[in-house]
Amino acid sequence: MTKKVYIPADTSALSLGADEVAGKFQRLARKRGVQVEVVRNGSRGAFSLEPLVEAETPEGRVAWGPVAPGDAETVFDSVVGNGEHPLFLGPVENIPYLKDQTRITFKRVGLIDPLSMDDYIKHGGLEGLKKALEITPVEIVAKVTASGLRGRGGAAFPTGIKWETAMKAASPIKYVVCNADEGDSGSFSDRMLMEGDPFSLIEGMIIASLAIDATEGYVYLRSEYPYARETFSKAIEAAYEKGLLGEKVLGSKKRFDLYLVVGGGSYVCGEETALLESLENRRGMVRPRPPVPAVSGLFRRPTILNNVITFGAVTNIFEKGADHYKKLGVGKSVGTLPFQLSGNVKRPGLVEAPLGINLKDLIYGFGGGSATGRPVKALQIGGPLGAYFPASRIEKMKLSYEDVAANGGILGHGGIVVFDDKADMADMARRSLEFVVKESCGKCTPCRLGSMRAYELLEAIIKGDASKDITLLK
Repeated sequence: MTKKVYIPADTSALSLGADEVAGKFQRLARKRGVQVEVVRNGSRGAFSLEPLVEAETPEGRVAWGPVAPGDAETVFDSVVGNGEHPLFLGPVENIPYLKDQTRITFKRVGLIDPLSMDDYIKHGGLEGLKKALEITPVEIVAKVTASGLRGRGGAAFPTGIKWETAMKAASPIKYVVCNADEGDSGSFSDRMLMEGDPFSLIEGMIIASLAIDATEGYVYLRSEYPYARETFSKAIEAAYEKGLLGEKVLGSKKRFDLYLVVGGGSYVCGEETALLESLENRRGMVRPRPPVPAVSGLFRRPTILNNVITFGAVTNIFEKGADHYKKLGVGKSVGTLPFQLSGNVKRPGLVEAPLGINLKDLIYGFGGGSATGRPVKALQIGGPLGAYFPASRIEKMKLSYEDVAANGGILGHGGIVVFDDKADMADMARRSLEFVVKESCGKCTPCRLGSMRAYELLEAIIKGDASKDITLLK
């Protein structure tokens, strides 16, 4: 009987030796004549346990971790012999870091073979698209609107309004574009979904195309993501082979073609209009608005432009219903968000939870506090343009769009970077401003000159110039 073993091919797991572990498992299986099938899945997001090795049993999946290449042989013996091992974690679903999450968008990541359409369908894939194919564009947009979904790329603009605007715009040609130019520090959820469940992004984009009668779509991927590029390219090929993309989507009369474009490495291309400029083979510079992309986007045609996580959430909304999604979250911040923990934190990784989760529960409950064991001093939320919050805010702040804004910050993409009490926060702020200065496209005066003046002001303050007013940085 063949033993099925799962070892992630996610970028984070690979950086910790997952390829070496998988290679050793395959060599040991051949050497010992043991029937072992190694499946390269996505990461569960518990990075402190990576590489995480899982094996199927009659009672469900069990895991070992973190399995370094030097541990591979003894873990292999435990897997095939069902013996005890210090790295044995028991049933995957009982691992606290995973058990306490609310997996909606990431429900298949780590569970399936990312490039197996059969695996995708077995775990609920394409159910949402099938339902969308049975209703009108107006009904599709109404369902997205009713769900309360807001863009997960940072701006949190209501997705239904964006889709409705593009639907009503008069044009014989329309487009669907995915912003996968994930450039914020401490953010990696887009990459993880594209590497661990790429068909969910494809399905979400097809549903968007049905809403506005678009026949062409583009995914603009960050150039620093080679493994996501490889996996998603293969997923597009498989989607064409299985009839998910092309002339007749799932045997319907709808056509949709999808293309992957790799960005030029500019941070500003994460802004949607600069991304469109880059897609059109021009320098990535911000366009004046109005008109918005939903009216005049790619090649000046109406365009639905959302990020990876937004399209990933759409598939669940159509599979389970708008009410199922909307009941999660708090106030106008509905649904879940895959929060990303990094920096000086004991258990870094991805945590999908309903919006409104208490920051303390995330940092200390899931994250385990600082990796050094020292007191947490501060954290940054929302990338290099986001605010730094003191530890005193952790106790009461909730991670909703409204509550973070009320505290003077932006939730953004959900990336959270943790610092302990030894961190020089003035230096951290200086580094963020230095990054912003270097990455400005130089088009708008407030950004081009304002960021430089802010950097110079902070530099002067750090050097002890008491004549400078720090409140000017706010």
